[in-house]
Amino acid sequence: MKPVKSVTIIDDPQVHEDQHVHAVYDQIASHFSSTRYKPWPIIAKFLSDLPTGWIGLDSGTGNGKYLPLPADRPGSILTIGLDRSRNLLQIAQHAGSEPGILITREVVWGDVLGSGWRSGVFDYAISIATIHHLASHDRRKLAVQVRATFFQTQGPSLIRHDLQRLVEAISPVHGRTIIYVWAIEQDELSKRSIPAGDTDGSDHYPTAGEDVFVPWVMSQQQHTAKGKFKGDITSSATSKQDVASAVSTLAVETPVYNRYYHMFAKGELKQLTVQAAEELGLIVGPRETAYTKGCRGVEIIQEGWERSNYYVELRRWVS
Repeated sequence: MKPVKSVTIIDDPQVHEDQHVHAVYDQIASHFSSTRYKPWPIIAKFLSDLPTGWIGLDSGTGNGKYLPLPADRPGSILTIGLDRSRNLLQIAQHAGSEPGILITREVVWGDVLGSGWRSGVFDYAISIATIHHLASHDRRKLAVQVRATFFQTQGPSLIRHDLQRLVEAISPVHGRTIIYVWAIEQDELSKRSIPAGDTDGSDHYPTAGEDVFVPWVMSQQQHTAKGKFKGDITSSATSKQDVASAVSTLAVETPVYNRYYHMFAKGELKQLTVQAAEELGLIVGPRETAYTKGCRGVEIIQEGWERSNYYVELRRWVS
């Protein structure tokens, strides 16, 4: 297993993401998808609890494994998948299909910080293992504002006009969202060991997240399927010894792709969410905290840590 390495971002965050996130996932899409097939239980329950007829967004859908849910009543809600990787979207478009039964899902190619949604179109949104790929605090905060905080029609100056349509896309009355990000605190089943950062000196938790490269090593089968060296082995190998040598060369040259992640520290996701909501002029708390009629707010329904991930669930309200 290749080690996780700390990284310092010195170039433009968008350029960093283009090189170490978007380009990587287009290269590893098929292999990556084969390892991502089981939904997280808390996310599955979130989708299962939504009212029949709701329409929502899976922002950063990947291979679309959440698009067929809820499993207990398929088709009762409609989740539209959005992703930057065209190769992953080709897989997501038919998520949940079985041999002889081709199912077509609604998917859109786009950036999670982009615009394009008309006002009020979504009842809910999910963001699973996506925000941690954004390479600055402001971009991660903006992603929360864009997809989660359910928003006033007129936001502060942080939200520019090109984001206004997406800001308005979630219902300000009943909108719900759940966000998952990778955690510095990995469990015993994790293959990753995160480099230690600064701690607060009391409970030894890091005071901030860590920017890291998490390597993705292509499997031998996937690498040969891409045709990198397959032809060389069949055309030039004339003996068993030549074949063994070619296979050895193939193993040595199997590529490793470094994916950028911001690994979240304890409390960081909640803090980011609260900051994003307050900058939008929203009250953070239950509806009962409203001081007058017509106040707009967002309530944190639950937050926690699950299997090396932090998560937060939010609900929008108007008094």
